[in-house]
Amino acid sequence: MNIGPLVSFRHANLGTLEDSIEAAGKGIVVDDNRIVCIDDSQKLIDEYSIPQGGRTTVGDIACYDVEGRAVVPGLVDGHTHLLWAGDRSKEISWRREGKTYAEIAALGGGIRYTVQETRAASDEELHRLGYQRLREALSTGTTHLEAKSGYGLNVESELRLLEVAERLNMNAHTPTIDHTWMGAHDVPKGRDPDDYVEELVSEQLPAIVDQNIARSADVFCEPGWFSLDQSETILQASRQAGLALRMHVDEFADGGGGDLAATLAVDTADHAYHTSIDTRLRMKEAGVNTGFLPGTPYAMGDSWPNMTEIVEETIPFTLASDFNPNCRTLSLPFMCSLMVQRCGMHPLHAVAAVTMNAARTTPHPTGHPHGVITEGGVANFNILDGDHWESMVLRPSTTPFSATVLNGQFITH
Repeated sequence: MNIGPLVSFRHANLGTLEDSIEAAGKGIVVDDNRIVCIDDSQKLIDEYSIPQGGRTTVGDIACYDVEGRAVVPGLVDGHTHLLWAGDRSKEISWRREGKTYAEIAALGGGIRYTVQETRAASDEELHRLGYQRLREALSTGTTHLEAKSGYGLNVESELRLLEVAERLNMNAHTPTIDHTWMGAHDVPKGRDPDDYVEELVSEQLPAIVDQNIARSADVFCEPGWFSLDQSETILQASRQAGLALRMHVDEFADGGGGDLAATLAVDTADHAYHTSIDTRLRMKEAGVNTGFLPGTPYAMGDSWPNMTEIVEETIPFTLASDFNPNCRTLSLPFMCSLMVQRCGMHPLHAVAAVTMNAARTTPHPTGHPHGVITEGGVANFNILDGDHWESMVLRPSTTPFSATVLNGQFITH
């Protein structure tokens, strides 16, 4: 009750974000993990005979007075590499010495090192790491996230990573997970790339489909990793097998990944730092979301995308953490802060990119609306620690939230 400014996005689209902010004075009624009513606080107080102030209980109804604090939807992280083991911190020194991503991989670092360490880790260790990371994500307002496999790179290890992730998805007090198979993250050491693509299509993919955990498939379509032809082969086979499609594209150069994403009309093409504006417009026409991952240029020293023209062209986009061994933060408020403070993005566009927009490419397991605050939607939302929603993008080092409602649970930070 007594909510301050409410950023609900329930009446919004890309062109009318200003309609997203509702005046102070609303209350939200939650029942069975869903929002059943949004109405004037005083009307709800009278209807339910709620005493004023603080936390109270009326019968079996728990009531929370948030005392004018702003409220935003639960945050949705549409791109994470959640499960991996090992420590690649030494790569920071190599990067500062001028070594490229490919050169670091040749030195024994990169994805293949993480694959080695992840394969060696026990299920219990991976589960422990995943649980800690999910709790960290929740502490900064994330209520749902996409999690990729991809540090296994063989049938047994890829299946194992998805199984551990699904065990984590059974926790009632951590963010829910949307699973992605990413066997096409890299080519295992010593393998012929075309032979590995054949294994992905003929062995890994059927096993992944039989396991029935992954909803999507993802491919690292980048010069030096998976070519356009190889990527298309994997993605077309995945689509025929019933998986939704995601891509990593144009992270280091414009390698044509964005064009392939548009041709295949994938759900989201992420990174995309070097994609041309003409290709971005093709992607928009094809219904492809662009997933920007600001933590990566922050950690790797790469250039920032021109967000001004992207906003002006109403190109659909999301912001995500890209949590991985080189970008070890799950804070979406930090990602929003980077975009606002370094790329000149309006705070409301940043908040939309980690809520309403991200929910479109990363659905909730219940199938109900999330990333918005609306009647009938999942009861996922965040209560700021002040009366201005904009403070969410000004707290890159600590959580801006005093509490999170996760699937109807009120969790104090």
